[in-house]
Amino acid sequence: MRTIDVVRDGRAAAEAALRRPSPHENAEVEQVARGILEDVRARGEAALLELGRRFDSPVLDRIEVSSEEWDAASDSVEPPLREAVAVAAERIRAFHEAQRRTSWQMESGGVLAGQLLRPLDRVGLYVPGGTAVYPSSVLMCALPARVAGVPEIIMCTPCRRDGTVHPLVLHAARVAGVQRAFRVGGAQAIAAMAYGAGPVPAVDKIAGPGNVWVNAAKRLVYGVVGIDMLAGPSEVCVLADEGARADFAAADMLVQAEHDVESAAYLVTWSRDLAERVAAEVERQVAGLPREGVLREALARRGAIVVARDADEAIDLVNVCAPEHLALMVREPFSALGRIRNAGAVLLGDYAPQTLGDYAAGPSHTLPTSGTARFASPLHVDTFIKKSSFLYATRQGLAGLEATLVALAETEGFDAHAAAVRRRLRD
Repeated sequence: MRTIDVVRDGRAAAEAALRRPSPHENAEVEQVARGILEDVRARGEAALLELGRRFDSPVLDRIEVSSEEWDAASDSVEPPLREAVAVAAERIRAFHEAQRRTSWQMESGGVLAGQLLRPLDRVGLYVPGGTAVYPSSVLMCALPARVAGVPEIIMCTPCRRDGTVHPLVLHAARVAGVQRAFRVGGAQAIAAMAYGAGPVPAVDKIAGPGNVWVNAAKRLVYGVVGIDMLAGPSEVCVLADEGARADFAAADMLVQAEHDVESAAYLVTWSRDLAERVAAEVERQVAGLPREGVLREALARRGAIVVARDADEAIDLVNVCAPEHLALMVREPFSALGRIRNAGAVLLGDYAPQTLGDYAAGPSHTLPTSGTARFASPLHVDTFIKKSSFLYATRQGLAGLEATLVALAETEGFDAHAAAVRRRLRD
């Protein structure tokens, strides 16, 4: 893991270390994903079964999870896990209930203008699977959609080698209000939800994280359907002062780094002493962890400790980084929070590890990555809402704006626009 000192190495080197390349621009991956999309669009369920047998399970014989399978899977979940899912689900639901808004209107001079808020009709969720188990991803995507009022939520997820979907994923889906589940993974799942294939219906929007093939497919189908975001590898930035706990800072860097060798982990501080202590602590904590190999490669590729000149520069560098997760390990975290412009999720103080946000705090853990927190937001209720504006005017209201409307229409060369106003006011 590199250490960059702004005084020694320069500001440009620090900024370069904190920027991640976009994982979504890969011509080879896009070409393969495009071929899968076209195949599923042309052959439907036959293509889904063929691709599923090739990539997921050689015994895959049907796409949709039956109600009997779903019942059996849900019943098999042990009580402690059922309780964990229930607690997390309730907290996630409560947080998103607070985001709900209603349609509104305003009136000025005889002109009424407003906005209608309506949930999408059908949403498709992609949940990574196969060898991995991510019930939390089900909750974090499905519950905001449910709170938004989406009447139909479906889920696609890769099956295991024996053709089954992990029981805990199915249980979480049932708790979160998913109505139908399908054993489809990868780019073919995105194709099925975008175009409709076999039993998988076409949806209005696709949400949920995935690998490079899934993201390439989401990018290609955007415009046919909506998508939530293009989520890249996990990342974290820890902003810490001289009084921070080195062991806590190191632990938080490892939380995201253990996801994948492409994950990123950064420490930004203005204390050289802390930088040295955290570097040593990271090495101590990594040793012997089950995913030590993944962690070491991730830290070697996209791990960095940046020593800024002072607190102001450190905060500025954090905003340049625009991380998915930002941990504020400083004496006055709420004061620092007011100066953070770019971050997906901000965790304040010593007792808010990313684990809390990943599972049970309430906000969705589907967050903008790769620096897109500069312009993007976490998945939330409005992800699943569409908005329509509406207008009403009295004759007097229109007359009051006649001069403005006609002047602008004629300036832009649209005489029919001006005539539509004048005709109404001649009577």
